[in-house]
Amino acid sequence: MSIFTGAGVAIITPFHEDGSVNYEKFAEHIEAQVAGGTDAIVVCGTTGEASTLTHEEHLEVIRFCVEKTAGRIPVIAGTGSNCTETAVYLSQEAEKAGVDGVLLVTPYYNKATQKGLYEHFRIIAESIHVPVLLYNIPGRTGVTIQPETVVKLCREVPNIVGVKDATGNISMVAKLMSLADGCVDLYSGNDNEIIPILALGGKGVISVLSNVAPRQTHEICEKFFAGDVAASCRMQLEAIPLVDALFCEVNPIPVKKAMNLMGMEAGPLRRPLTEMEEEDAAKLEAAMKDYGLL
Repeated sequence: MSIFTGAGVAIITPFHEDGSVNYEKFAEHIEAQVAGGTDAIVVCGTTGEASTLTHEEHLEVIRFCVEKTAGRIPVIAGTGSNCTETAVYLSQEAEKAGVDGVLLVTPYYNKATQKGLYEHFRIIAESIHVPVLLYNIPGRTGVTIQPETVVKLCREVPNIVGVKDATGNISMVAKLMSLADGCVDLYSGNDNEIIPILALGGKGVISVLSNVAPRQTHEICEKFFAGDVAASCRMQLEAIPLVDALFCEVNPIPVKKAMNLMGMEAGPLRRPLTEMEEEDAAKLEAAMKDYGLL
């Protein structure tokens, strides 16, 4: 049984101007996602600026999200680290908080071997009971989980159920799904690849776009699974200019800017991230207008 099928939002973490977490606005964002048809919330991931949250903040944001979501849709917590022991701690605490699953990014900077990656993920997964999704994003971490390693983990560790793929390498994804023979739940980690991933047997997307367009992202998946591939593809292609604008600077700089332009008060970014360049912000605003968000 998959943790979810469809569009899961990689939700932002809103901050006050002083840099503290804005829980009032976070509650509003959660409600907007549920109302917009989002199929799951992924909290404290890349988009949620988890790398600049303290451990205490990280866990409190997870607890708050679980409490406010109140079982209406699944909550998946980003609990990965480049330190295995830290990831174990965060994952165990997230499980105590009541999450429906955890998302474990590949250990960054260390550049572990495939054997090291296998052991890292196995140790974390065996320390908890909730389902685990791997997060393959070499552009951020400098290391790739090879298809054979993903399949080995999903076959040999019972609660490792799938992977969020943000490699941008469709050929590698095709190889993964060929080797998997149904044992890997695949989610797109890139909003411009939802349809290709679904066509290869994917279960959905973990989406940045959903922060500003939850209903549309949900419907891209919903229409595909209902058999209306043409309409799904049309919606995917219509979203490409906006998706490009949302990634014209490093995520989550543009999406927080987009939410602020929409009056959703996502707040500032934590250093070392900075506000968008004026030229890029103008392109983003234009793309949002063309997509009907402004």
